Amino acid sequence: MAAPSAVFGRNPRLGALGPGDFARLISPFAPFEPNPVVAVAVSGGADSMALALLAAQWASARKGRAIALTVDHGLRPESGPEARSVGRWLRARGIAHRILTWTGPKPRTGIQAAAREARYRLLRGWCRRHHVLHLLVAHTIEDQAETFLLRLERGSGVDGLAGMPAVTEGPQLRLLRPLLTVPKARLIATLRARHQEWIEDPSNRDESFARVRVRAMLSGPAATASGRRHISAAARAMGAARSANEQAVAECLTRAASPHPAGYIELDAGALSAAPPHVAARALTRCLMAVSGAQYAPRGEKLARLLGDVMGRNAFRARTLGGCRIVPHGGRILICREWAKAESCAAPVAGEPVLWDRRFLVRLKPKRGRAARCRLGPLGEKGWNEVVKYAPGLRHCGVPAAVRPSLPALFDRQGVFAVPHLGFARSKTAAAALAMVTWQPANPLTGAGFSVA
Repeated sequence: MAAPSAVFGRNPRLGALGPGDFARLISPFAPFEPNPVVAVAVSGGADSMALALLAAQWASARKGRAIALTVDHGLRPESGPEARSVGRWLRARGIAHRILTWTGPKPRTGIQAAAREARYRLLRGWCRRHHVLHLLVAHTIEDQAETFLLRLERGSGVDGLAGMPAVTEGPQLRLLRPLLTVPKARLIATLRARHQEWIEDPSNRDESFARVRVRAMLSGPAATASGRRHISAAARAMGAARSANEQAVAECLTRAASPHPAGYIELDAGALSAAPPHVAARALTRCLMAVSGAQYAPRGEKLARLLGDVMGRNAFRARTLGGCRIVPHGGRILICREWAKAESCAAPVAGEPVLWDRRFLVRLKPKRGRAARCRLGPLGEKGWNEVVKYAPGLRHCGVPAAVRPSLPALFDRQGVFAVPHLGFARSKTAAAALAMVTWQPANPLTGAGFSVA
């Protein structure tokens, strides 16, 4: 490969990044813990390979370490060998590497969106299991420009046009994008300066994908680096507007929403009505997404009609929307999960947490006996009837009737095994199986979860 200076000349905007450059890029995300441990998502492309090298050097200088995570989506025959090549390259530089494999059937349509969802699920799951608080991803200024143009084409509002945030705070994990202001050319220069190879994914040239077509336009003869910077600046301006909106929504939720450990929210309609309509709409949407775990917010006339009803413009009636049940409850509005849409799955591996239904973090104790043959799912109406046969006193428990069927429960061949939020365990074995169930929605109202021992 040509030397960086031969390709990029003396232009500092296109030169290789050094340790000091990266330290400045990551400093806005401080504070980090002493001896920081960070995970880096590494596809093997130039962007993520450069990020892995820079992050490892930064962490090592602070007596910490970086761990590279590569997701093998299994969509191409070459993906497995490529992931192993990435591991060899990084281990040769003293960087730990793990391969996470996307197993199971793959969809025939929407494959890029499904792969992205699977990728982040695997990355977050690994970080959660290994108690890593920071996950770095290598999105660049070009990626931000692509996102802005794609969302502009789709008619997105301020939230969409704000693009990708530099930091996303979630339960137990911070997703960091330290390279959002860096052009890809500088990352290629960084690899060339360090004599490091990278992988070119052929899907990045497949123009059947909208993002690839936008990428080609941004790198075409009519495109300029200045134009990409202007687009990125527009996204940052939208991001500032989004931050202001988020602050107003947070203040509204503080007054109007009361979240409960059992995974539901009581809403004070009067407090919600006192907020400006666009803030109230965002706050209501946030409640629905936290309770349902949905990946996309409900939109359109149904949301507007629900907001009007909640704010008292119409007579309120119970209904479902976005995977939630919304019902009147003691002068307030109760938002709970539509239990029939909650997932059912095998019980988690003992000692390893699992985020069930994108709402509850469930962990079983290592010695759990018969719980090894259980499944995890919503209690349901049949399960509730079974529970009160064993424990009639639970008819008067503090959990609202509308919420009870959506509670996480363990089942075995005989029926309901345990329901932590009701304090119900069919036997001593069941009581010994559960360590903790915590409401930690994938779309939190705040960064905090709510625990039930």
